[in-house]
Amino acid sequence: MWQAVLLDISGVLYEDDQPLPGALQAMRTLQANGYPLRLVTNTSRQGKTAIHRKLTAMGFTVVPEQLFSAPQAVLRHVQAHGLRPYCLIHPDLEEEFAELLDLPEPNAVVLGDAEMRFDYPHLDRAFQLLIEGAPLICMGDNRYFRSQGALHLDAGPFVRALEYAAGKPALVLGKPSADFFASALDELGVRPDAALMIGDDVEADVLGALAAGLHACLVKTGKYRPGDELKAPTALLASDLAEAVQRYC
Repeated sequence: MWQAVLLDISGVLYEDDQPLPGALQAMRTLQANGYPLRLVTNTSRQGKTAIHRKLTAMGFTVVPEQLFSAPQAVLRHVQAHGLRPYCLIHPDLEEEFAELLDLPEPNAVVLGDAEMRFDYPHLDRAFQLLIEGAPLICMGDNRYFRSQGALHLDAGPFVRALEYAAGKPALVLGKPSADFFASALDELGVRPDAALMIGDDVEADVLGALAAGLHACLVKTGKYRPGDELKAPTALLASDLAEAVQRYC
């Protein structure tokens, strides 16, 4: 039915470093049925290598080329435009951004989920660059994520704070950006209307995919909250990845 399936990772495949019930078998079913896959994520507390290592350790059979992350999209954009960014990012992402750290005279701000670095000195440095004309380039504007059974602040609130302070909009290159979905599908040579996105975030995963021309399925795991489906009435709905694959793939 679909020419490609895109899957969010955290909250769909696993939670707190444990595969969600039925997720391993659901992935095996997708692979056995020959679906071209992309695992797409806004996660910016880890690099692509660490994400792949984690998935492999949990028993998922994936190759690095099947991962497409918001940090990758930002790296491509910054390098393509020859920018010298001030990187407000998580320490665990520094290896992936090593060539862009501590460049002289930064002319852009790159922001990910910097966790404890979202303090006044770092945010104020980003603000100073923004009011001098630097663009704000973000890996995502998710409001929160789920970990250890609770919701926690993601990068989105800090994106909004800098937008408000500097009076300029951010360029969001992760989900829900249409360019993000287009880039993932371009790698597969698949049109948006022939692809299915499965995610737990109704805004970034589902509404973002629908706006980009994909079909979308919301699963009731991860950061899903009761009533989220009302925000995307045209989306498919499933209790988890296993049911989504059984019903729609």
